[in-house]
Amino acid sequence: MKQNKEQNNMKVVGITGGVGSGKSVVMNILKEKYGAEVILADLVAHDLMEPGQQNYLDIVEAFGEGILAQDKTIDRPALAKVVFGNQERLARLNAITHPNVKKEIFHRIDGIKEKGEASFIAVEAALLLEEGYQNDFDMMWYVYVDEATRIERLKEGRGYTEEKCREIMAKQLPEEVFRKECSTVIDNHLGISETENQIKTAVESLLSLY
Repeated sequence: MKQNKEQNNMKVVGITGGVGSGKSVVMNILKEKYGAEVILADLVAHDLMEPGQQNYLDIVEAFGEGILAQDKTIDRPALAKVVFGNQERLARLNAITHPNVKKEIFHRIDGIKEKGEASFIAVEAALLLEEGYQNDFDMMWYVYVDEATRIERLKEGRGYTEEKCREIMAKQLPEEVFRKECSTVIDNHLGISETENQIKTAVESLLSLY
């Protein structure tokens, strides 16, 4: 099926930011208010870890059947325990999962463009910059919240200790890199109405691109 010019011109924006910054809030607004088709990298990764999928097969081959639950699905806590604190194993896991996730994301983007029903496409992941997605997307948005607020959100919402929050944050890109690589910053600690105002401006800018 050939895509018409309008479908080919459907814009793709990457949404990234540190853990606890509220990327999911931004994605929900884009979907509900602006008719965007959203792709969440974490959900794509989850799908590819289902039995029979390529990541599932490669992960079991790499780490053994000890990471499987009784129903033969991957036991995520067991897998996390195997790779936690071991940089070599973590790197091996990432080398298995990330390329296939990226391939699947672009496959889904092509499918959405072919249908031509969305106003634009938004892809959310914490590692968009590390994986080089900015080279293929029309825009990159950085969802910003100060570190102290992010820690409080993670402690309340996910039950993390402050130590765990800081450990996760230390492994992510620093704020200056996000700001340098992303064309738009959504400051998400000023209240939902202000976040929506910033998103409105950003969407208008995205859709005005040729």
